[in-house]
Amino acid sequence: MQQADIYTVSRLNSEVRLTLELQFRQLWLVGEVSNFVAASSGHWYFSLKDQAAQVKVAMFKTSNRNAVFTPRNGQQVMVRARISVYEPRGEYQLLADFIEPAGDGLLRQQYEQLKAKLAAEGLFAPERKKPLPLNPRKIGVITSPTGAAIRDILTVLQRRAPGIEVIIYPSLVQGVPAASDLTAALQLAIRRNECDVLIIGRGGGSLEDMWCFNDETLARTIAFCPIPIVSAVGHEIDFSISDFVADVRAATPSAAAELVSPDQQHQLAQLLQLKQRLAQSMRQRLGFAAQQFLHQHSKLQLLHPARRLQQQQQRLDELQIRLTQAMQQGLARKTQQLQLQQKSLALVSPQQRLQRQQLQLQQLQHKLQQAMAGQQQRQLQRWQRLSGQLHIVSPLATLQRGYSIVFAEDGAVIKDQQQVAAGRKVQVRLANGGFIATVTQLKSPD
Repeated sequence: MQQADIYTVSRLNSEVRLTLELQFRQLWLVGEVSNFVAASSGHWYFSLKDQAAQVKVAMFKTSNRNAVFTPRNGQQVMVRARISVYEPRGEYQLLADFIEPAGDGLLRQQYEQLKAKLAAEGLFAPERKKPLPLNPRKIGVITSPTGAAIRDILTVLQRRAPGIEVIIYPSLVQGVPAASDLTAALQLAIRRNECDVLIIGRGGGSLEDMWCFNDETLARTIAFCPIPIVSAVGHEIDFSISDFVADVRAATPSAAAELVSPDQQHQLAQLLQLKQRLAQSMRQRLGFAAQQFLHQHSKLQLLHPARRLQQQQQRLDELQIRLTQAMQQGLARKTQQLQLQQKSLALVSPQQRLQRQQLQLQQLQHKLQQAMAGQQQRQLQRWQRLSGQLHIVSPLATLQRGYSIVFAEDGAVIKDQQQVAAGRKVQVRLANGGFIATVTQLKSPD
């Protein structure tokens, strides 16, 4: 039978965690905070619950440091999280990376959904954006006639371009009917078609206060408006759907007024700069004309017959010098070639070859004599070496060290006592001479 795949607890928890994390990438969850704990490490641990269930949530320091508030028990919140498993205890939990109060969270979700929808339709595409006019004659403003935004816009326009006419299209900018009111004011401005550029916006506020600028109908009206339009909603950190569909987004109403109006002081400075550039250009043109005149005068002087005659005389002198140098160089080359031929002729002369042959013969005779002397010396050394080796193994050398050789009467060398008997005569050979002896006693070997 095939062996069963037996899991360890660690392996089981690990594979369950991977399965959950792959299945549920990211989700939004609304619930009530309970058992909130802010650990000394900076991490947050709490539970989210509703009337029938609860789930544990961990929000690490790297994520919660971006939160604009600290949750408290009993508070309704919306979190963005992914599902995971705490493997040491096998507990299913959520890992949150964003948290906000539940009311703002629902509005934020609607905002993101509408933003994604309009972006998918291409209403935010850069190629749809219309450029702002450089010198508008009339500027339209769609906002509350009593708010701070209109005062900021008029102040900036009065300072920068007091000659431009401003037309105000009054509208509500807060509350439930504000979206339809803003749309109606914008449609009126489109029908009248009396402005070169439009500004729509209001000052800062909460998400609920500025929610009318996230209306889909208003956004589509702005997107298809034939007049260039600048959205100036809230402060610099605030973004609305109107900001994305408008041709230009300004951080504040004051910034929008600066974008649509030319700065007269800047225009005067530009005019002065152009005047200076014109004067400089005229001076440069005059200077260039003077240089051209001098250049043409110089060319005329160069084409004078006397100048041409001088050049021809100089050319003649140059050719004469080159001819003289060429003749001298040719004579020097011929002289050098003659010397080389004389040296070559001297090298192949019979007398030179005879001298070289005699010198070579003398060298060979000297080498032969040296070789013969060396050969004799090597043969003498070899003879002396072999004589010494022969002398070492010679019987005479043994006799010189005090030994003797004993011969029987028949001349055989006696090597064993059994070859002789008492009373027999033997001959004894010494290094110098010898003698005859009679054996008187035989001695057995030790």
